[in-house]
Amino acid sequence: MKGIILAGGSGTRLYPLTQCVSKQLLAVYDKPMIYYPLSTLMLFGITEILIISTPQDTPNIKKLFSNGEHLGLNITYKVQSHPNGIAEAFILGKDFIKDSPVCLILGDNIFYMQSQIQEYRAKIKEKTDFATVFGYHVSDPQRFGVIEFDKSNHVISIEEKPKHPKSNYAVTGLYFYPSDVCTKAATLLPSARGELEITDLNKMYLAANKLNVIPLKRGTAWLDAGTPDSLMESSQFVQIIEQRQGLKLACIEEIAYRQGFINEKQMKTLIKNLKDGSAYKKYLQKVYEEKHDLY
Repeated sequence: MKGIILAGGSGTRLYPLTQCVSKQLLAVYDKPMIYYPLSTLMLFGITEILIISTPQDTPNIKKLFSNGEHLGLNITYKVQSHPNGIAEAFILGKDFIKDSPVCLILGDNIFYMQSQIQEYRAKIKEKTDFATVFGYHVSDPQRFGVIEFDKSNHVISIEEKPKHPKSNYAVTGLYFYPSDVCTKAATLLPSARGELEITDLNKMYLAANKLNVIPLKRGTAWLDAGTPDSLMESSQFVQIIEQRQGLKLACIEEIAYRQGFINEKQMKTLIKNLKDGSAYKKYLQKVYEEKHDLY
């Protein structure tokens, strides 16, 4: 399976923070925001990753990750000239996806799935020819794409930002699709706001009885860090977890090492290349010396 991080957009909701820096490079506590979606893909075992961003932001993201080889990843880049909707990622990424299933994650979405991620991975593998999305119980569903279930918990509708939501389950910014997603995305027409909507793409799979919805369980956290309030809340969430446990979230070097993407020698090189006195370097040294489970 391949992965795409959609890290484009104009960052309007975060202005003026985004006047001269990409939203995805803003700090969420102690790491750039884009570390969090990248870490989610890595925890799902994905190593081939395409990052889609704006013409002005792509060079800075490249400086951050390069080709990903130091993390055991293969990272490539694609420019999205204008924010034409989430579903455009599958048109831009057609040559990258080819015949592979693909996972798309939004660059401002933060997931804390703990060990439940193994259960979610298994459920996705059970239905590789299905589209799979995650539903999350929220208090303000009118802000999201909302999933409606029947009495047997089968999905019967998805509605984008409804005035009268039919449930409290919102579709998160993490999507899994079979390789035919590129063909389907190419048939989409722009919505009233001029974008290729991911909800319209999901409706195609729903109409074909090929949409799998996994409700995220209690104890799992999903945060969208795309507004000043949610950016602050995300930072506070990460801070609380890390300070209580003494273990970091979204530490991509730790994940690469624990997932076996890099070996001990490569991990030692990563640590050696960091400047002395860095708290991050001290943490990676601790990771190397101790044996902790990932979440």
